[in-house]
Amino acid sequence: MTQDDTQDALLKLLSEYDGGVLTTLKADGRPQLSNVNHAYDPDERTVRVSLTDTRAKTRNMRRDPRVSYHVTSDDRWAYTVVEGVADLTPVARDPHDETVEELIRLYRAARGEHPDWDDYRAAMVRDGRLVLRIRVERAYGVARR
Repeated sequence: MTQDDTQDALLKLLSEYDGGVLTTLKADGRPQLSNVNHAYDPDERTVRVSLTDTRAKTRNMRRDPRVSYHVTSDDRWAYTVVEGVADLTPVARDPHDETVEELIRLYRAARGEHPDWDDYRAAMVRDGRLVLRIRVERAYGVARR
């Protein structure tokens, strides 16, 4: 298996599973881990996650944008860790702003259609949501065989 084949196999897990563990760095340097859901765009090699503005992970990424994201198979034998730099959108302020539009694209990619998009749009603003984008700089792990 070539290096490119290995990378492709590792990144495939990001498309097969929509949940994982996001690791950010606390002010004291220790890791802070959070279970999150994601959508992965293989053409852009980008993981997207919906976050709230007030959470520790969001504050951590504003201070130090280095992140790792871990996804594992159901049997836990295959796993992928991607590393990158957090790219945070502005916080949703209006139901029709670009952040809410990206949150809708993320939702559709991860879950499909929502039963009430107007309610969803309002909730994204009310919750202070934003999108984390992680462009994959490096991937490692154990690929499926």
